[in-house]
Amino acid sequence: MIELKNVSKTFTLHNQSSAVIEVINDVSFSVAAGECVALTGASGAGKSTLMRMIYGNYLTQAGSICIGDVNVVQAEPREVIALRREVLGYVSQFLRVVPRVPTLDVVADPLRALGVPSDDAQARAQDLLTQLNIPQRLWSLSPTTFSGGEQQRVNIARGFAHAYPAMLLDEPTASLDATNREVVLSLIEEAKARGCAIIGIFHDESARDRVCNREIDVSAFTPGAAA
Repeated sequence: MIELKNVSKTFTLHNQSSAVIEVINDVSFSVAAGECVALTGASGAGKSTLMRMIYGNYLTQAGSICIGDVNVVQAEPREVIALRREVLGYVSQFLRVVPRVPTLDVVADPLRALGVPSDDAQARAQDLLTQLNIPQRLWSLSPTTFSGGEQQRVNIARGFAHAYPAMLLDEPTASLDATNREVVLSLIEEAKARGCAIIGIFHDESARDRVCNREIDVSAFTPGAAA
């Protein structure tokens, strides 16, 4: 479902005499339907950079990144937009939404974008917000006013609203209490059971051990890293 072949990434520091920094080099691995793979490695190894490349936020210098039959590296912008809408979900650490949009609409929006009837989309949003213990009194408010933990849970609810065939998860259990952590891990397990291919960053080792089938040490692809 997800396949990377010989992927490399550099950054050019234009404010430092255009110095070129190699971030990762020659990354190749695949993730099958129903499998969860954890990206590991020291801080700065390139885990988040690799995730952003898979999502199409960063361009690659070489290689291919295929999500199903779409090569993100060569895809037109409209193809990447369609991929994100229909196939590839992304739960980041930070909630980015239009101010003043009610929380219920924020969570239901991915389903509405797919043409799901409004009532059905809102019902799914309500179910997820309830599971993630967001009080109903907050559903009509913008999540931009919420605490960091509440915003994270809204972000997770939004990310799991649609049954994406593939997902990227960036620290989905970070800073959550035990109750909500369990909800998120259960959502990941349910996604795997329906065949979702998942790549995630999990600094929570026990969460990683529970939901991940294997690990990819990104440090192995970092230029200059020790063998």
